[in-house]
Amino acid sequence: MTPPPPPGPQLLGPLLAQLRLARGWSQLRVAAELCAASGVPTLSRHEVSRWERQLRLPGEFWLGWLAVVLAVPADLLATAAARTRSLGPPPAFGGSRPRAALLALAQRWLADPRAVLLPGTPARPAARGDGAGPLRLAELRRLDDLVGGADLAGLGAYRLGRAVRALSGCAPSARPRLLPELAESAQLAGWLAADAGDAAGALDAYRLALRAAATAGDPSLAGHVLGSASHLLTGVGDPEGALVLARTAYAGARRSASPGLRALLLHRVALAAALGGRAGAARQALDAARRVTDAPEPGREPPWLYWLDGPELAAMTGRTLVALGRPLPAEAPLHAVRRRGPRTSAIYGGWLARGYLQLGEVERACAVAGEALLDAVRAGSPRALGQLADVRRRLAGHGDEPAVRRYRALAAAAAPYLPRPGPPPGPAGRQAPTWRAARRPPGAATGSAPTG
Repeated sequence: MTPPPPPGPQLLGPLLAQLRLARGWSQLRVAAELCAASGVPTLSRHEVSRWERQLRLPGEFWLGWLAVVLAVPADLLATAAARTRSLGPPPAFGGSRPRAALLALAQRWLADPRAVLLPGTPARPAARGDGAGPLRLAELRRLDDLVGGADLAGLGAYRLGRAVRALSGCAPSARPRLLPELAESAQLAGWLAADAGDAAGALDAYRLALRAAATAGDPSLAGHVLGSASHLLTGVGDPEGALVLARTAYAGARRSASPGLRALLLHRVALAAALGGRAGAARQALDAARRVTDAPEPGREPPWLYWLDGPELAAMTGRTLVALGRPLPAEAPLHAVRRRGPRTSAIYGGWLARGYLQLGEVERACAVAGEALLDAVRAGSPRALGQLADVRRRLAGHGDEPAVRRYRALAAAAAPYLPRPGPPPGPAGRQAPTWRAARRPPGAATGSAPTG
């Protein structure tokens, strides 16, 4: 017997997912049942996924057949659809061209790494280095632990610009040292741009990072670049693209990757699969990651993966379990990492609040979301607001509860202080990809000192 849906107004996407999971069905099974009941054989699992993620809303025809297949009143789904429609569409991702370019480059790299080499630069074995400059890569990475991308993206772009110019003007003998530095600088610049909410600029930087890593002969770093890009796409509502990048990263890097990197890439696969409605693939990836390692050994990992440890991997598992609709085992690991700094607390706090909403614990969800909102202000990270936006949409069905009213009041008061997403200004005030925009240290045009 199918349990009744939760009382009160619902948003359509979460309601459809709850009804499906209550029956133990996959999205593929829902699509098959709809095709059989309606006599229309063309509905796919991807369309069901879009409905649950609220990227699209089913029309009256499919709402009627959904009510039949899921054995619920048609009015319930119609009311949920109307409420969802009143909120408007989710934020659109404007990086379609950089996304397509990176996906194509990733496939070429997997087929033949030499096909994506930097123009005019012969492939050479990687030689590690963290070249001297106004801010070393290791220092900038650790600044990212403390300061959000809104403040650091300009520094990342400036650091990458220096690496590009150093490689273009160096002697051939210096290239083996400078190529890994360029690849790591581009990966970090992409990560900081993504944290600042500049998705298109981040994808541009990741594309450069992939070419540089391939030219340096470093498939592990190339896999990390694609894993970072996959994480970006999950955050902007593109789990299908994220899954392609994560699987490409793992396939291309697994033979050379350290245990921690293999586990990380499998977690990228798991999250993208879970958000895309592929529960079986997500569980398989989680199981595989667990077999690789639960606690990476620092001495066996590359220096750019210094931040990955057992609690972080456990929190990643918890995040994926929430995406799979299994919030109970996710609670403890998500709580554990929230003491690691404001951005970590904001990001994982958003996932924890989402899990509490799945359990029907609205008051606890609002309390955690309120703490995460304040941490997002402290962090200066637009990326940290991603899950909180999802929580806000899910709270729309509980607007009359006192805890929800308090959270909305807090959100309204915090709004002027929240970090704003977007790329830093390029030359002459234009918006440009972050790694191309910076010619001087951030702040030079206005007279202010660089952050940090």
